[in-house]
Amino acid sequence: MIPARQILTPNDLSRFLESSACTEIVDFITALNDKIIGVKTTSPIEDSETIKKILSLLDKIKQANEDIPPLDTKSRFGNPAFRDFYDKCEKDIPQWLADVVPADHIEEASTYLKESFGNRRRIDYGTGHELNFLAFLLCLYKLKVVQMDDFKALVIHVFYKYIEVMRGLQLTYWLEPAGSQGVWGLDDYHFLPFLFGAGQLRTHKYLKPKSIHNAEILDEFSKDYMYLECVRFVNSIKTGSLRWHSPMIDDISGAKSWEKVNLGLFKMFRAEVIGKLPIMQHFMFGSLIQFTGSGAAAAATDDCSHGCSDHVYAFGQEFPDCCGIKVPSAAAAAAAAAQGSSDASKPRDVFARPIPFD
Repeated sequence: MIPARQILTPNDLSRFLESSACTEIVDFITALNDKIIGVKTTSPIEDSETIKKILSLLDKIKQANEDIPPLDTKSRFGNPAFRDFYDKCEKDIPQWLADVVPADHIEEASTYLKESFGNRRRIDYGTGHELNFLAFLLCLYKLKVVQMDDFKALVIHVFYKYIEVMRGLQLTYWLEPAGSQGVWGLDDYHFLPFLFGAGQLRTHKYLKPKSIHNAEILDEFSKDYMYLECVRFVNSIKTGSLRWHSPMIDDISGAKSWEKVNLGLFKMFRAEVIGKLPIMQHFMFGSLIQFTGSGAAAAATDDCSHGCSDHVYAFGQEFPDCCGIKVPSAAAAAAAAAQGSSDASKPRDVFARPIPFD
């Protein structure tokens, strides 16, 4: 079964947030988080044969990235070579999944996996794409391909490997932040590695949320904790202080404990990721993750003048929130600055939102 979009109206979203599908997603993330509390990224964790196969699959995707270099376009926007990468993976993923997923579910699982790389047409990436990878893992769990005993490795090895793959795609093809400002991710792109990373740090006796402002701590411990690695990565591609370029991350550092950060990020995930129509209108449902919307907007199309004439817009949404105004990635800005580009400029500002941590 090929998954299809079902959340097309504000009412659909409200119904989804009260549905068993939403509960499944949140409960799955909670279960994964609970398994890695206090666990370092470098901790020795035994991989099952299935986990090894998934890691091998991610290695193939990473190799596809390396085999398809970016085109020399002299542009700081998304590089069109990403579409060649996407097409190759779309073609090969069903074959790569053949020894992992039951044959009658390969098409469904493949859809979530390829959607987790970013949008082929817009060459952008955001937390909705990241959510598709989470959905891919949830499908594997529901198919009993992975077991609860695999959850620790699923986060520390598989999910972290996925983030590594995505960093490669973001830096190679300069994927634009999804939406006009990339506000849905804490670092323009991602949300879940911060959530899981805070879970890793919940029991740490000495590292505190404010420790992210210490460069020596980031250098020393980023290899052990996803949260610190994410902050280190943001600092490596953006100029200025966290207060200037990543105010949400900066605000979170004022929390009293990592437990408050971890629990606060769960609330924020529900409000700012799965609770947002511009994100969830793109999410798809099939036989494994089930939800049926009103179907009222199934045939509705509009042209937002950003090259998206074939896109289905959610009723009640003022486009162009779906695709936004094209914004170059911070990685592109950093690369341009490093090359001494005359048009290099500081990465754009990000607007702060209330953070539910205290």
